[in-house]
Amino acid sequence: MTGRVQGKTAFITGLARGQGRAHAVKLASEGADIVGIDICAQIGTVAYPMSTPDDLQQTVKLVEQADRRILARTGDVRDPQSLKSVYQEGLDMFGHIDLVVANAGIMPVWGPGSDTMQAWHDCLDVLLTGVLNTVETAYPRLLKQGTGGSIVITSSMAGVMPMMRTLGGRTLGLLGYSAAKAALINLAQNYASILAPHNIRVNTVHPTGVNTPMVDNDMVRDRFANANPEDVLALVNAIPVEFVDADDIANAVLFLCSDESRYLTGSALRVDAGSSLR
Repeated sequence: MTGRVQGKTAFITGLARGQGRAHAVKLASEGADIVGIDICAQIGTVAYPMSTPDDLQQTVKLVEQADRRILARTGDVRDPQSLKSVYQEGLDMFGHIDLVVANAGIMPVWGPGSDTMQAWHDCLDVLLTGVLNTVETAYPRLLKQGTGGSIVITSSMAGVMPMMRTLGGRTLGLLGYSAAKAALINLAQNYASILAPHNIRVNTVHPTGVNTPMVDNDMVRDRFANANPEDVLALVNAIPVEFVDADDIANAVLFLCSDESRYLTGSALRVDAGSSLR
């Protein structure tokens, strides 16, 4: 099956690498043009290297190799004006935006700054308020276009099950990450309810660990090497894989953006390799 989102334009946050890049390339391969942002800078509480402008340019190259057009800009989901500026530039370039993937995320859950109130606030600001800002930027135009649309929000299995099993596993960053990811379910359901009469669908995706730079880094490796074995059991996959691939999540996002899921809204789709069974 090809052309599942042919003629659509997708707005994606966290575009530069990892899941955001995978979503862009997957949607482009199925016919969508892409508009997106990424911060391409470091946030102080995050103990692994974040995206760079070179990462963003690599995403541009991959989308163009799929023979689709792309507008990629640096921007911060914590700043509504930053989002609105790029979104409007995308509308000016393509004439319409039909799909929204609120994907930008950080994981200041371990490392030197993780057990600080700043880590808690950074999680809420990026993972929760950043999604709110993204949806608030996008939905008025979807309403005006009158052709429906799909909004997909990246949550996590951390939003539906505990990530901490001992006091030693607790950090304010991990509490903030988990709380924000859980709150996204409610946020999405409320948007799904109020936008359903306009044929605009809103769903969340809940991955288990995904093999991206957010997980494949020294911070995570050090954590798993030194953590209490009980805390390591917080996220264990029933299907015998350590991580899933970004493409596995992109396939779910493509489904939620396509007409194949035209009556699916307010749902929390788990791509978790059965981690909820353990």
